Amino acid sequence: MTARALGATGLSVSALGLGCGPLGAPGLDDAAAARVVHAALDHGVRVFDTAPSYGASEERLARALGGHRRDATLVTKGGYGVPGVPDWTPACVALGVERALRVLCTNELDVFLLHSCDAELLRRGDLVEPLVRAREAGKVRAVGYSGDGEALSIALACGAFDVVECSVSVVDRAALTRLAGAPAGVLAKRPLANAAWARRDEREPRADVDEYARRVDALFAPDDPPLGLPMDELFLRFAAHAPGVSCALVGTSRVDGVARAAELAARGPLPPDTLASLDERYRRRGEGFLGLV
Repeated sequence: MTARALGATGLSVSALGLGCGPLGAPGLDDAAAARVVHAALDHGVRVFDTAPSYGASEERLARALGGHRRDATLVTKGGYGVPGVPDWTPACVALGVERALRVLCTNELDVFLLHSCDAELLRRGDLVEPLVRAREAGKVRAVGYSGDGEALSIALACGAFDVVECSVSVVDRAALTRLAGAPAGVLAKRPLANAAWARRDEREPRADVDEYARRVDALFAPDDPPLGLPMDELFLRFAAHAPGVSCALVGTSRVDGVARAAELAARGPLPPDTLASLDERYRRRGEGFLGLV
């Protein structure tokens, strides 16, 4: 697995990371979660991205890593969910760092991100200071923001964030324009666009999946020439090797899903002609495709 610098943080990260949201699902047990984490480590994955809103994800990840903590770059988030403290306040951010240290069973977090707060909260400015203090105290190595759209632009412009996490895929490129020339390390979430091409018949439709499916239909019309690669390969290789991206995060609760993602990321960038075809389709049909949070 290719190693890359995460911006100017001094952290070295794998080109592929494990999005640990699925590890928090109620139907998954600790043993199954541990198998996924261990499979990721075996395939060279070193970035593990979690959050307090992902159910039991943080706790399961901590137990699964165990003695492998030094092999992992731990990314978690906050700004909300601290009992007795209002969400999106400086106190909630500071206590969220302490909570994450405790729950993840570590003396230092690698990356701590504000989790998709809106532009107005970022403009207030008071959520940055507790992150900077935590970094100065050695509790966190790098701080940043997870989100898209206008809020992402504000986060990049403020100059205090080391890392941003944003949506990047064949059908979700708005962030790449915002990131051009930015010094922050970039974690690309949703590189597979929620596999929208395979989820049309789900019993419980989701607005984000429906929107991604609409975009897939626009870029991959039946009369378009075939590109010769499976959809998951087109999407993952695009995101993992997009300009400025340090690590692409794939969320899965399956060992075979980890293996497939690692295999695809290791194949390197898409062939130039394939990438050019995707770019041309996006130019013609991707107008109005905003970044999805």
